[in-house]
Amino acid sequence: MLRQRVLTAIPLVMLVLAVIWLLPGVWLQGLFAVAALIAAWEWAGLSGFDGRLGRLGYVVVLAAVLAVLAASDAAASQIWLIPGLLWWLAVAVWVLAQARRGHCYRLPFWLPAVAGLITLALAWLGIVAIHSLPVSGPFWVTLLMALVWGADIGGYFAGRRFGRHKLAPAISPGKTWEGVAGGLLLGLLLALLLQQVGAATLSGLPGLGWLLPVATMVISLSVIGDLAESVLKRQADRKDSGQLLPGHGGMLDRIDALLAAAPVMAAALMRVG
Repeated sequence: MLRQRVLTAIPLVMLVLAVIWLLPGVWLQGLFAVAALIAAWEWAGLSGFDGRLGRLGYVVVLAAVLAVLAASDAAASQIWLIPGLLWWLAVAVWVLAQARRGHCYRLPFWLPAVAGLITLALAWLGIVAIHSLPVSGPFWVTLLMALVWGADIGGYFAGRRFGRHKLAPAISPGKTWEGVAGGLLLGLLLALLLQQVGAATLSGLPGLGWLLPVATMVISLSVIGDLAESVLKRQADRKDSGQLLPGHGGMLDRIDALLAAAPVMAAALMRVG
């Protein structure tokens, strides 16, 4: 399993970094729109859309939403940033409440469907807004990816080696507090490394007094994004959202943490150029 995960992850990472640094912003918008639409297909399946026609309709609705956002250049506006941050804080409260009660409250059919459209649209807006920052946009998207990937990799290995105390057994039995700590540590180390590289090539980057608390917040919310998808999978009695990516599951399994991290990072960067 680990070997398959690595073999799948390496070309994906190279593709994402190439799009971030080498191609015009419209390519990044398109790539993440495609990823969001694939994730929407999977989200629809987890939300109770069993037929292909219903799932396709759900994807078409999200495609229309993203098209309107792109045409109106909504990512350049700051009006959605605070609502996006509040959305994920509300999701965090809900997820923690599910974990505390010891079982997952079954959601009405319509709520996961609406939540999926909001979540995927906010994530797309976050990625596009961050990448659009003058000069430093690609750096910040790279840092965002490093935080999410670092939290995932560190959490995986620390959890397997040291995991003893369950994080949210009613939601995701495999996750542990030790894994969260390992993911946080690796994510912060990567942030420090990239900050040093960025400081040598870019001017005006904020210092460690800004970076460390923001990175901690982004990593923490990425864990919430992971757990939120786990709630959907548990209600649908599914282990993975799909089988698109060998060793990882579906697209939604791969980007669940990013869905929360992107709008949170964008909100933190409101005043950073």
